[in-house]
Amino acid sequence: MSNTLFIVAAFCIGAALSLQPPINSVTARTLGSDLLAASISIAISLVFVVLVWLIWGKGAGDLGQVKALPWWVVLGGIVGVMFVAGGVMVAPVLGVALFFVCVVAGQLVGSTLADQFGAFGMAEKPVNAMKLVGLGLVLLGAALVQSSNA
Repeated sequence: MSNTLFIVAAFCIGAALSLQPPINSVTARTLGSDLLAASISIAISLVFVVLVWLIWGKGAGDLGQVKALPWWVVLGGIVGVMFVAGGVMVAPVLGVALFFVCVVAGQLVGSTLADQFGAFGMAEKPVNAMKLVGLGLVLLGAALVQSSNA
């Protein structure tokens, strides 16, 4: 399978992801609680991913190996909560576009550091001039989007 298909899939995931904060914000306004809305969103995600796993994954995997996981795997779940709950609280204030520009800028900075140091067992991919230029352009983009809100 070519990278093109994966790039298109990632783009589509990103486009769909942009709907999550406004949907969750409506849920929060309706329920009167940002954290309750985030909890419901995450609960729906859990139910759906378990169903997908049971239907298409055919139960693949060994749940008994959970105890063999390193302690830091909980960070993945915590980051998911930060994104969902943070999106409910921050996107209505900043607007969805600025929220995501800042999220993407943060992701690029964080992922560049993760690549640089080979975090969590990933291959080391050192920072180079082109990466720094790209990061600079994204940060400039975030500043431009922010200035358009003024």
